[in-house]
Amino acid sequence: MERTPPGSSPALHRFALLTAGTTFLLIIAGALVVGFDAGLAVPDWPLSFGTWMPPMVGGVFYEHGHRIIAAVVGLLTTALAVWLGLRDPRRWVKGLGIAAWVAVVVQAILGGLTVLYLLPVPILIAHAALAQTFFCLVLSLALFTSPFWEQEAAREGALPPGFEKLTVAATAAVFLQLLLGAALRHKALGVIPHVAGAILATVLVGLLCYQAVVILAERDPLRKVARCVGIVLIVQLALGAFSYSLRLATGEAVAPQLAVVIVTTAHVACGALLLGGNVLLTLLARRRLGSSARLVSLASSAQRTWA
Repeated sequence: MERTPPGSSPALHRFALLTAGTTFLLIIAGALVVGFDAGLAVPDWPLSFGTWMPPMVGGVFYEHGHRIIAAVVGLLTTALAVWLGLRDPRRWVKGLGIAAWVAVVVQAILGGLTVLYLLPVPILIAHAALAQTFFCLVLSLALFTSPFWEQEAAREGALPPGFEKLTVAATAAVFLQLLLGAALRHKALGVIPHVAGAILATVLVGLLCYQAVVILAERDPLRKVARCVGIVLIVQLALGAFSYSLRLATGEAVAPQLAVVIVTTAHVACGALLLGGNVLLTLLARRRLGSSARLVSLASSAQRTWA
């Protein structure tokens, strides 16, 4: 029988999943805006050409479409934060819900500033970084409201030595790599830092997945998540190489090339999935180790009592 977190509900969990899924679509929409150079297709904010719904043609389709999805994400996040505040008794989960709401508001402001100040690179990179951070926040809330979170607390079985620290290091490396990728796309850095970051992230994530697959039991959920992360890593590396080769082949093109935009957007989306997968591994590892520590503490207390 599945155990849901105290005060949570299947409906709340599904709503958190919906918010995370819509956020993922928003990341894809944002990548399309950059890919098609549509960031200034709409010159004003928060309105678009002084209206809520301009003609959806050319770059306006991508820029204003991005704003529409962002508005939906904002509404979903507001509803999720309120629902968590009313229904979930865990104060730290309520706090994360509020943090997600604050993040989506700040993200909207950053998005507006990129338009009003004609695409300043520091704000563009901050906008990209906060988008990935917000995605991880709502993905974490989907995990915390799921029955799987309670099941993992009751699961027995040790983790490889240093596994939790490795999950943290791999997650940090992937996040850094996404920042370097954003800097590359906005021409703030060259390709060399991005390649160096890719090597670091690949080594750490690859080692993490290797440990999980080789050492953990066949039916261990952490092993399954790690296998999915490993597959995403391979796809991400292939997309990165393909994207770079396409850019070299179309380097003299004046207008954005559809093939380049599609592959680069897939690369950005896959990067978000890779980061999210590593965040889930980190949280689940911490959950299991925390539960094991509590069991050891209880056992020690019982021994002292009987002694």
